[in-house]
Order: sequence, then structure tokens, then C-alpha cells
Amino acid sequence: MKPPQHLPDGLNRRQFLKTSTALAGTVLLSPWVLAETGVAANPTVVRTATDQVTLGKTGIKLSRLGFGTGSDNGYIQTAEGKNAFVNLIHYAYDRGITYIDTAESYQTFGLIADAIKGLPREKLFIQSKVDGRPADVLAVIDQHRKTFNTDYVDSLLVHCMTSGQWTDNWKRVMDAFSEAQQRKWIRAKGVSCHSLPALRAAVASDWTEVHLVRVNPQGAYTDGDTGSWGSRRHDIAPVMQQIKTMHAKGRGVIGMKICGNGTFTSPADRDKSIRFAMSQPEIDAVVIGFKNRQEIDEAIERINRALKEV
Repeated sequence: MKPPQHLPDGLNRRQFLKTSTALAGTVLLSPWVLAETGVAANPTVVRTATDQVTLGKTGIKLSRLGFGTGSDNGYIQTAEGKNAFVNLIHYAYDRGITYIDTAESYQTFGLIADAIKGLPREKLFIQSKVDGRPADVLAVIDQHRKTFNTDYVDSLLVHCMTSGQWTDNWKRVMDAFSEAQQRKWIRAKGVSCHSLPALRAAVASDWTEVHLVRVNPQGAYTDGDTGSWGSRRHDIAPVMQQIKTMHAKGRGVIGMKICGNGTFTSPADRDKSIRFAMSQPEIDAVVIGFKNRQEIDEAIERINRALKEV
């Protein structure tokens, strides 16, 4: 096939080739451009830590890697002061991390508005969590919006459930979440669990749209038959079975405790855990707590490397 004789106004052949080459990963180029550039007809899609992925069937987009702001309840993230935290969030955003994870019990909660100031809200995914069973749940949810200086929270979770009966005991809270969603105060609703019974109840409930799940192959700080806050290790297989069921039901699945609640000081342990998480097609995204730029860079590098091997 001969090259076309006419190019768009103001675009010479060299400029056209340059533009087409840049788009080679996302569009099917004509054979003459492929011949000129040497780009393969079916280029391999390279997945990365900062891809925008879809959270289950919610239709909501977020970066595959999220910034956790609750290490040691956020004391680690705020140890250097507000300005350092704000700068770190902006650095993460510049690297492609658009998912920010917080909770009203974290020290970072009141700093989120300053941290996201100047960033395009429509490109951010903010996930927060409500603790306990407040008397006026809607007022608490509204306070999240006001604290973040935003009209909505992308994902709001019931925080740290350990009981297998939580869906009965927290029904009033769950109903308020549903009303807030109807008011467009929140886009998606879900739960973070800290025991297998609570996890199973979350999966069984049709109310749940998003699961924040503790997962690493070492089983550190993961869910067992009783609520676990300590470093006791558990068999990860039952958790992974629940994750498969979540995914089959179209739930959004986000992995946490990827670095064993910060206890994986060995690079080999961090690498093993990240490789495991990236090899699970049922996990949409993961969140890791960061305290400096080096940790962000390392996580992105390890995830990118792991995804190439999946």
C-alpha cells in the first residue's frame, strides 16, 4: 500500500510519523506507518503501577497503586509536618498515583484538603473510612466532604470489622451509607475487615461494593478466624478464596498490608509480596503506606517489574 499523498494541514510527514509513533501503543497504525517506524502490528500492552484501573463493577477509575496515609494511624506520614506530607502527596501524584487512602481516625485526615489542593479533583480517587457507629452517620459522612473540601468521597468504608455479625449490628450505619450514595456524597461503599468471619459476612452481603482486604503471601497481619491486630501469621488461602468470590460478584477489591504493616524490612519480603499481589487478577489495586519519595519510587519499580513477569 502506497503512503497517502495528502496529510492534514500544517502537518508534515516527519511530524505525522512522530505523532503516530507516540500513539502506537493505543491505536492501530496503517501498514505504511508500521513499515516506516518498525512498530509491531500487535504491540504488547505493558501494565504499570500507575495504570488507571476499574474498581470492580463500580466503573470508578483509580491508579493500580495507592498512597496509604495511615501507617501507625498516620503518625509516620505526619512526623515531618504538614508541608512534608503535602509535598509527598504531590510527588506521588506527579509519579502517577491518583489513589489516596485515609480514615477519620488517621492523623492525616485533617490534612487531605491541603494535600490535594491544586490537583484536579476529577482525576483523584479518595477513599476514607468511618469508625464505629456514630449517632448521626450522615453528619459524619458530610463532615468527610467538608474536611476534604470536596463535594464527594469516591469510596467510603465501614472501618475495621471483626465480627461475623457486623452486617446485622451495623445495619443503621450501612443504611446511612446507602442514603449518602443516593445523595451523591459518596460514589461507592464498602468495608475493611480484620477477621475471616467479618470478611465472609462482607462477601455474603449484597450491600458491599468495595473490599479493602489484608493480603500478603507471608500471612503477616492478615485475616484469621479471630480478629487480629498483632503480627501473628495466618494461612492466606482462605482469604484468597474470599477474594475470588468478591471478584466473581463484581466487587472492587483493594489489597492492603502488602508490606506486612511495615514489618517487611527485607527487600526480598517486599518483592515477594508485591509479586504475589500483582499475580492475582482478582485484585484491582493495592495500597501501601509511604513516608518518603524513595519508598514511592521503590514500590513503583517493584510493581512494574512484577507486572512484566505476570
